[in-house]
Amino acid sequence: MEPSASSTEGSEGGGGRAALKAFVSAGRGYWRDVSAEQWEDWRWQLKNRITTLAQLERLLPTLTPEERAGTQLANQKLALGITPYFFNLIDPADEFCPIRRQVIPRIEETVTAPWEMSDPCGEEAHSPVPGLVHRYPDRVLFLVTDRCASYCRYCTRSRMVSNATGYDFHPDFEQQIAYIRSHPEVRDVLLSGGDPLLLSDEKLDALLGALRAIPHVEFLRIGTRIPIFLPQRITSGLCNVLRRYHPLFISIHSNHPRELTLEARAALERLADAGIPLGNQSVLLRHVNDDPEIMRIHVQKLLMCRVRPYYLYQCDLIAGSSHLRTSVRRGLEIMRQLRGYTTGYAVPTYVIDAPGGGGKVPLTPEYVVSHTADRVLLRNYKGDLYEYPEAPDEVPRAASRRPQCEPQCV
Repeated sequence: MEPSASSTEGSEGGGGRAALKAFVSAGRGYWRDVSAEQWEDWRWQLKNRITTLAQLERLLPTLTPEERAGTQLANQKLALGITPYFFNLIDPADEFCPIRRQVIPRIEETVTAPWEMSDPCGEEAHSPVPGLVHRYPDRVLFLVTDRCASYCRYCTRSRMVSNATGYDFHPDFEQQIAYIRSHPEVRDVLLSGGDPLLLSDEKLDALLGALRAIPHVEFLRIGTRIPIFLPQRITSGLCNVLRRYHPLFISIHSNHPRELTLEARAALERLADAGIPLGNQSVLLRHVNDDPEIMRIHVQKLLMCRVRPYYLYQCDLIAGSSHLRTSVRRGLEIMRQLRGYTTGYAVPTYVIDAPGGGGKVPLTPEYVVSHTADRVLLRNYKGDLYEYPEAPDEVPRAASRRPQCEPQCV
């Protein structure tokens, strides 16, 4: 069954879409009797994740047949895993709850379209050593783990993340670091996985220290969904470790305004106060954020958390993700409804990661109507047309002036 437009809008509850701008607590929910000390302990959250159908049926009695069947088969593709904190954001009355669709398996995951792949970004073909991807000239992707706090059902690396498919990922940090050390063109290292912030403070400290000791590595990045799935992990101790390795950037992953709770905002503020520039990478997902108003609220709320919207990804062609994929046409329309209708800081770059390893290709609405040798015809965000005079590409240098002689008196 597909949701109607009205059911999608109504699913936000609490006063409709306007309420999405507010920051509210995820609360304790089913874990209201757990002590505050336990609830705030990120290790307790991980230990008590929802990982089985029996747990899910007990906590979510409204589980649909499609979700139940998908959960039974989940461990053949990507494990089920939801932290108690993030589970509390699910609306049990709404099958199409945007949080629910991201983390609860569905039977549609077992359907693979002809164009879908296990490695849609072609990472394996650009992996000179295990756990390292070197696609772009000056940067590498450093995979540190195959574990996440919760598992997104559209995960680009579901072939390896959670080890449900038997990928058996074992990173060799020494080998990965040795490769970077021997390639002076590498100036940018992105730590990802899995989620790097699941490593202990001590392991992160050692890894970041080893990378920072390489003279040609100019700055470090971390890709993480921990502030959204597990804000309890963003401790003062972790922030003290991270602040030692500036310039260090962090890209978080949030898709919907309801993910930006009081707890998530506090975690993001702790990172920002540690001097870490924060960006967000969203994935455009059907019945999650494929709505201009939802997206506008989300990007504005990110700025309120001191996070700059960075990328909006068209959903990668990962096997079993067709039910979550929108059209590119829809993505471009959303971008049209952002540009000019909110501050430029809030407008991400819409990209497709070209299938098979072609890298990120930016997509923009057509603002250039025509372009000739002497003018550019532009369309603004309202659809109005404007002309801009074109300058020649080659400007002749002005002829050198000869010094003029003063007239002589005769």
